Amino acid sequence: MSRGAALFDVAVVGAGPAGLAAAVHAADTGLSVVLVDAGAQPGGQFWRHPDEKAGLDEGTDNHPVEAAGHHDWKRFADLRSRLYAHEAAGQVAYWRNTQVWLIEPDAVTALGLTPTLDVPASAPDGLPATVRARHAILCPGGYDRQLPVPGWDLPGVMAAGGAQALLKGNRTAGGSIAVVGGTGPFLLPVATGLAAAGVKVAAICEANSPSGWLRNLRGAVRAPEKALEGAEYAAALARHRIPYRIRTAVTEIHGSARVEAVTISKLSADGSVLPGSGRRVACDVVALGWGFTAQLELVLAAGAETCVDVDGSLVAVVDGRLKTSVPGVSVAGEATGVGGASMAVVEGELAALCVAAESGAASAGAAGMGVRIARLQRERARLRSFAVAMHRANPVPGRWHGWLTPETVVCRCEEVSYGELCSAHAELGAGDARSLKSFARPGMGWCQGRVCGYATASIAAELAGRPFEGPAAAADLRSMAKRTLAAPVSLGQLAALVFDGPDLETPDFAPPATDKGHEP
Repeated sequence: MSRGAALFDVAVVGAGPAGLAAAVHAADTGLSVVLVDAGAQPGGQFWRHPDEKAGLDEGTDNHPVEAAGHHDWKRFADLRSRLYAHEAAGQVAYWRNTQVWLIEPDAVTALGLTPTLDVPASAPDGLPATVRARHAILCPGGYDRQLPVPGWDLPGVMAAGGAQALLKGNRTAGGSIAVVGGTGPFLLPVATGLAAAGVKVAAICEANSPSGWLRNLRGAVRAPEKALEGAEYAAALARHRIPYRIRTAVTEIHGSARVEAVTISKLSADGSVLPGSGRRVACDVVALGWGFTAQLELVLAAGAETCVDVDGSLVAVVDGRLKTSVPGVSVAGEATGVGGASMAVVEGELAALCVAAESGAASAGAAGMGVRIARLQRERARLRSFAVAMHRANPVPGRWHGWLTPETVVCRCEEVSYGELCSAHAELGAGDARSLKSFARPGMGWCQGRVCGYATASIAAELAGRPFEGPAAAADLRSMAKRTLAAPVSLGQLAALVFDGPDLETPDFAPPATDKGHEP
């Protein structure tokens, strides 16, 4: 990519909790920062809120319309106001509605930029094709992990995070009667948010049992503030009379033109369905969430090392200063291990201060920076211990594949069924996710495996008769997560790429000699 692009001290990718904190704290130390985010405004999924421009006449950063349904909104409002102040002062270049489609780490890291939506007049004014930075902090966040069930491709079925996004960003509910299913604490704010918006929540179906926390008390008690949040949600469930069913899963979704009902079934300890336990529940919206998947396109494109975390997701390997195996590239937030917004904010600040401390360019607060870094590292360790306990208490059910029928769609983009994956294994010898992808095409469609990648990798292990863990699972997940281009890009941008490698010697050219008496 072009070497003439603007050079910054730090490039931060993503403006969710981790990226927002990283950009603000890097700028606080005097570093020049470029912040790139796919959204129109900061906050990411956790602090998603209505259009700020539409609400300018409604009051301050703490206006109740913006803050409704949010945790820790004051922290976000403070970070946002500081970001905008740095932007106005020229300390931060903030590119909204922009994605990074290519990363080239070197002595200076180059990032290729493209509009989030490649339609006329959608590109931010003056958007450069490339920015360069001495250090990159990748904060790509994560998205809902999904497990296929029969009927999950019907209209009205959405990710739990999608249901929440509609509420937070648009004040819109997806229906009038909802069933929320999956595992983990995230089901609680989704269900209570829907109920507060006037939706009748017919049930929360939690695949695991609260007793799982008892086996992981050592990590759980390290974050007592989470117990208070849990008590608040319990009160909200009681207030809205929401049934909370444990060891229960949505195992089939019914409807013709859209969702009309679900079958919920009791599960054994290994996740298999207890015979005769299924019962039908009427609803018109289903919100499913099985934890989160880190968004690793840029991490993998940079060549950084990855591994399988305790929750079975692929994450970036980082050290205590959040540096990856690639010099000049750090990662913060969910991409280092799903731990929630509080941990992401801590990691964002930690990554920024570590870069500032090592750059020698920090101009503010240098004396106490080492003390602050050590404190953040301890706080990260505390929150990480809770996250590990949470994941161990809420695992993906081991026998979830037994809920599938041969006709169940696994890859919705390419309409690949579970039966087709089984055939690719039995008839063509597909023994891993990469070969399943090659022979049956899951993950080859519009979303490029973002939705079906985890499920396909898990099915590959199940068909091969091996545990879904360790290096083999990491290889399966990497094969479904690695993408040549991290975001859609136009052919014009590809054609405009400039080769920055060493000049190639071109031999002198002379026209062939001609016979005398003849015109050349």
